[in-house]
Amino acid sequence: MNQTENSARRVAIQGYHGCFHEQAARIFYSKYDGKVPEIVECPTFDGLYSSIDAGKADAAVMAIENTVSGGLLPNFELLRKYNVKIKGEVFLRIQQNLMALPGQKIEDIHEVRTHYMAINQTRQFFQTCPWIRLVESEDTAKSAADVAEQRLEGVGAVASLLAADLYGLEVLKESIETYKQNFTRFLILDDSIIVPKEKVNKVSLCFTLPHKAGSLAQILTILSFYDMNLTRIQSLPIPGRSWQYFFYADIKFDSYLRYSQAISAVRPLMEDLNILGEYEAAL
Repeated sequence: MNQTENSARRVAIQGYHGCFHEQAARIFYSKYDGKVPEIVECPTFDGLYSSIDAGKADAAVMAIENTVSGGLLPNFELLRKYNVKIKGEVFLRIQQNLMALPGQKIEDIHEVRTHYMAINQTRQFFQTCPWIRLVESEDTAKSAADVAEQRLEGVGAVASLLAADLYGLEVLKESIETYKQNFTRFLILDDSIIVPKEKVNKVSLCFTLPHKAGSLAQILTILSFYDMNLTRIQSLPIPGRSWQYFFYADIKFDSYLRYSQAISAVRPLMEDLNILGEYEAAL
């Protein structure tokens, strides 16, 4: 890792400066080491791992699930495919904001650009502004950057408050998302972080099971016996193996000893067990 003791981490994100991934990175690392991370922009989630492998980034932040739209299923596969461990998590409220060049009013805006998910999350607000045309773009923060850099009068963007600050845009209306309890969970992928066992109270793991009746129920019964709190379980098909699945699970616990005992008890019943990360829960 090309990082000195006093330098900020180079953290890869999917998206552009000012996006929600960068917000999550700032929240985690400002608390972890008191430094604002150096952001490495990546166009895809696969690019996060490529940046780390190429030595361009020291760590990555990756969205994994959202309270409105659910899990980002391809990203579960990336966790299994690449050997970079989860060392933390951030739950970020996704607040969408309408912004434009300074000095303009909502009545002056005839077009708004943003990512399709942000459009879906703000349709109710824009129904009250029928003169505004919504245009899909590749990224919320990139939309804000384009408006600022190209000096697009009459064109707005929907993005984070961080994006408005970074690109010098004026916020015309804050928090225009329909569902205010809209949170995204981000994972911290950073092999340089060593989480003390006394702080570890959550694990993410992946496994397969023998193709026979009751195999998953048996695993869940054992985890319950050891007081493991299963907070999420996700199944994805195994390519080339009909009707067989990878299971991705998040488990919270109060005792690392009990957790270790639980893993020892279920390991013989699982196939291809992969501990994706042991870390401190954010909630």
